[in-house]
Amino acid sequence: MSRERDRIAKKMEKNPVVECNKIQKKFYPELFKKFEQVTDPRNTSYIEYSTRVMLGTVYYKGIAGISSMQEMTRAFNDKNLVNNLYYFMGSTSKEYLPHGVTENEFLERLDPTELENIQADIVYQMIRRKTFDDAKVLKRWLVIVDGSELDEGYIKKNDNYLSRCYNKGKENEFTKYHRSVLEAKIYFGNDLVCSMATETIENAEKYSTKKLSEEEIKQDCESKAFKRLAEKLKKKFPRLPICIVADGLYVSDPVIQICKDNHWDYIIRYKEGSAPSIEREYQDIPEKITAEESEYVNGIIFGKHDVNMLKFSETKIKKGKEVKTDFAWITSIKITKTNAMKLVNAGRSRWKIENQGFNRQKRWQGDIEHACSWNEKAQKNHYLLEQISDFIKQLYEYFFLKKNEIKKAQKNISSELLASFVRQLTETEDIQSQLNRSALD
Repeated sequence: MSRERDRIAKKMEKNPVVECNKIQKKFYPELFKKFEQVTDPRNTSYIEYSTRVMLGTVYYKGIAGISSMQEMTRAFNDKNLVNNLYYFMGSTSKEYLPHGVTENEFLERLDPTELENIQADIVYQMIRRKTFDDAKVLKRWLVIVDGSELDEGYIKKNDNYLSRCYNKGKENEFTKYHRSVLEAKIYFGNDLVCSMATETIENAEKYSTKKLSEEEIKQDCESKAFKRLAEKLKKKFPRLPICIVADGLYVSDPVIQICKDNHWDYIIRYKEGSAPSIEREYQDIPEKITAEESEYVNGIIFGKHDVNMLKFSETKIKKGKEVKTDFAWITSIKITKTNAMKLVNAGRSRWKIENQGFNRQKRWQGDIEHACSWNEKAQKNHYLLEQISDFIKQLYEYFFLKKNEIKKAQKNISSELLASFVRQLTETEDIQSQLNRSALD
């Protein structure tokens, strides 16, 4: 795009937050009504702000990419900003928005299942729209499962923090604590991923006495969390055709059995050493079938299961040299020459949860590693609200910025949204905000 065209494209976006709100109204207009309908845990005699405002404020904190509650309280103290956000939320304006301390006290008492229900409803509504049907692979929705560490430090803030010992047995031995989550995100195509379910990863005291490697502990913790996560997914999406996409930690009998019991397919990255018996049997079979750059074998015995193995090699030129990278997956889907490359692309989509799902939330569009509260329940609610905000922001980035060829650095998107919070609304925008408020009321 030329500089002139780039300048014209940017002029199309007069007010970033207004455009972001339009995307939210188009794809999930029920958002603030859903916030209003959550069960309020507070005593009715002491309620100053509605649940719509309490949750809406933290939602806009996520849209603005604000890390801490203190920063939110400072940033959301401008008179124009306060009036605008009340308009956007469809609520009667007050002098102030909720203070960060007030928000945390509320989130400490709010049952996280209230936000999990909204999270699931967003996914249902996106699936019903048919807009994202092209993202399905062989009529199945890809659900990418991966874990991530959040908030590491020397203080154990609550009982859900995991411990990690460094320099064990040496004079300089020390322990650090972190919280981790296992996340399931549905892939909607065009790099769009939406959180479906979240489960806290826990470790037991037995790991301090057992001689297990860091990788073995991680695998055991995530496998147990996967069982709980799968129960959530099946309960909320009982009939959804799902294909689980995961990394090598999930090459295990329990994980495959859970997928089988739930009538889910799976594509799991196979790494050397994950399950040596699979690789041995693959190598012993001479009649491997090739399809483009891939090769595969169906019907490999792994414990009490039959799995299919798919391999793919990619060669790229880096610094003038050819660099070859090998990939391998096991899958429950029978591999054919027709679907082999579709399965390769599906297997490689797992990186999207790391890039779109975690890295953007850690580096560019907020900071999910920051603990906005020490309370376990509040931390879960903060995380869930961040997932809701981030998905709306992904929709804004793709359906407005990208579609209109407006180029912005990832690190600037949130800051420009926040800057637009304080702008004086035009008469048209003001009228539209009031119409939205009336419709929600």
